[in-house]
Amino acid sequence: MSASVSHGYLPAGRYVVNHDIMHCTAEGVEGNDLYSGRALGLTEPDDYIQLHPVLKPLWKHIASHYRRIGLKHSESVIWNLSREQLSRHEGYQPSVFYFGPKECAVWNDPQWLEIVEFINSKNNFMALAEELGIDVPQTRCFASVTDISEMDIISFNMPCYLKAAVSVSGVGIYRCANREELRDAMKKFARDMPVQMQEEIRTEVFLNLQYRVVEDRLVRLAVSEQILDGCAHQGNRFPSSHEPWETIEPMALWLKERGMKGIFAFDLAVVASPDGIRYQAVECNPRFNGASYPTVIAQKLDIPEWCAMTFNTRYRKLSDLDIRDLEFDMESGEGLVIVNWGTILKGKLVVLLAGSHEYQEVLRNELQYRLK
Repeated sequence: MSASVSHGYLPAGRYVVNHDIMHCTAEGVEGNDLYSGRALGLTEPDDYIQLHPVLKPLWKHIASHYRRIGLKHSESVIWNLSREQLSRHEGYQPSVFYFGPKECAVWNDPQWLEIVEFINSKNNFMALAEELGIDVPQTRCFASVTDISEMDIISFNMPCYLKAAVSVSGVGIYRCANREELRDAMKKFARDMPVQMQEEIRTEVFLNLQYRVVEDRLVRLAVSEQILDGCAHQGNRFPSSHEPWETIEPMALWLKERGMKGIFAFDLAVVASPDGIRYQAVECNPRFNGASYPTVIAQKLDIPEWCAMTFNTRYRKLSDLDIRDLEFDMESGEGLVIVNWGTILKGKLVVLLAGSHEYQEVLRNELQYRLK
C-alpha cells in the first residue's frame, strides 16, 4: 500500500504503554527513573500503563487532577516496568518511548528496530538528507573521532559543534568557539566514537516537527518551537510561526515506508538568508520526545495555544501543591495541566500552560511563586 499524509492526532487501537527511559537516557541525570509517569496523559481508558512503583503514592492525586480538568486516561496500571508486559495482553500493541533491541526482543518487529537504529545516528541522518535533497547545516561526518585530521580542523568554519553521532538530551555535544576548543573536545570522546562537526547555526528559532504513523497513514502531529537552554531541551511553545512540513516530509515518508511506527520527530533551524528563510534539518528523534507529551494532551483537550516548561519546586508531594484554582478549565480553555508529575519526588514538574501568550506569562509567574 502506498503511504499517504494525514493531519491531526488519530489514536488507533489499544496499547500497553511503557515509557520508561532508563535504557536510553543520559547517565547521571537525577529523576530520569521517574519519567514513566508523563505518559499517563497520552493514554486512553482502554489502555494499560506501566509505571514505576515508587509513583504509587502520587496516583490518586494526579488522577484527581486529570479528572477535574476532563483529561481521560488509563486507570489500568501495572506497577512495574518489565518489558515482558508489552506482549502479554492479547489485542494490545506496545507504546514505548524508544523501540530498541530489548523492546524488539519481546515484540518482534526487526524492521521497526532497524529503521530506528539507522536514523538515530546523526551521521546516517546527514547522509540520507543529502540523498533526498533536504537542506542541512554544513556538516562533516566521521566514523571515529580519530578520523578527524588537522586539515579538517583548520579548514572548518568556527565556531562549530562537535557531536556524538548518537546522543540524548544534549549530552555528547560540545560548542567549540575556536580550533583549540575543538581539539580539546575531541579528547572527551572514546577513540572509536562516531562523531560529526557541524557549523554553528545563526538563529534562536528551532522547530520540532512531529509525525505519527497510524496504520498506513503518515500523520502530521504538530509543529512547535523549542525552548532551549544551550543544547538541552527545556520545553516547547505552540503554535509555531513556521510550519515547513514540505521541507522534511520526503524523509518522514521514507522512514514510514521502511517500518517506522509510533511518534517520531525532526529538529529544524529557522535561518534568515539573503534568499529568504531557510529551514535546515538538524536531526531526527525516532521516538517520543519531550514535546510529544504536552502535544497529545493539548490535542485531547482541544487547546489551541500553549507552552510546556520545566519548573523547580521545594515540594515533594502533589498533595502539597496549592494550584487547584490555576488548573485548566474546559470552558475558558485556560489554565495548567501537570504533564510530568512523578519527578516532583525530585523537586521538578513539567507543566503545560494553556491560553494566550500573555496569559501563559501570568500563569508562569504565579506558578513559580507558589512552587517556591
